[in-house]
Amino acid sequence: MSLKEDLANAGKAALVGALAFGMATAPAHALTKSEINSLSYLQVKGTGLANRCAEVVGEDTITPKAGARLVDMCIEPKAWAVEEEIGRAGKTEKKFVNSKVMTRQTYTLEGIEGSLSNDGGKIVFREEEGIDYAPTTVQLPGGERVPLLFTVKELVAKGDGPAFKPGFQMGGNFNTPSYRTGLFLDPKGRGGTTGYDMAVALPALQSGEEGDDELFKENNKTFDVTTGRIEMEVNKVNAEESEIGGVFVATQLGDTDMGSKIPKKVLTKGIFYAKIE
Repeated sequence: MSLKEDLANAGKAALVGALAFGMATAPAHALTKSEINSLSYLQVKGTGLANRCAEVVGEDTITPKAGARLVDMCIEPKAWAVEEEIGRAGKTEKKFVNSKVMTRQTYTLEGIEGSLSNDGGKIVFREEEGIDYAPTTVQLPGGERVPLLFTVKELVAKGDGPAFKPGFQMGGNFNTPSYRTGLFLDPKGRGGTTGYDMAVALPALQSGEEGDDELFKENNKTFDVTTGRIEMEVNKVNAEESEIGGVFVATQLGDTDMGSKIPKKVLTKGIFYAKIE
């Protein structure tokens, strides 16, 4: 099975659980977009509201017109899980293990926007710009930490109908850039676009002999771009304010440490908000 198919199947299998999860974890005092906009900086500071997506009230229907755009999109993770090999009865199987977020409240994506089009009677959303990535770190129960670049860059999501209404679903693939850029230097001073080309503390192993094979992945820094997938379901629509809200589940790969390690698969669940312009 290809990585693309693997991620797609994982996302679809987890969508039902994400829907139940999203409804169960909805904050008791969630605020609408207009209520959030009415607050001053000092009223928001230190409350965590800047990391929260707005609530949508209503169960209307919105049919986007030609040239419409999806703007002010907010994607807020509520739970993370990392795929691990679990041993049981002498056998190992892969399962998603619930993880704890270690990043402060800066992991929500905000201000995302893109075009809406109609393809065979189905809505298609193409992400174009916004704060569409957030470096995040989660921790497994055993203490291992897994960095990831939570993102929906270049997302192309196709819906299951021509109008946004409760129960409307859309999903598609997106690109996940490297967690670290080429300017990052490891403890040996090696980097992708700057720094040393080898571990200067071990020059004897860089002579082109067999010893270099052992450190090739550490020396050969790469900027890996992998594929992720997100599935979303709308459960609230406010036609008067042109707003939609719902839940999502996304699967993507974590950090590769610039090509030196095999990335772990991360499952993210949460809520989203968007406005049709």
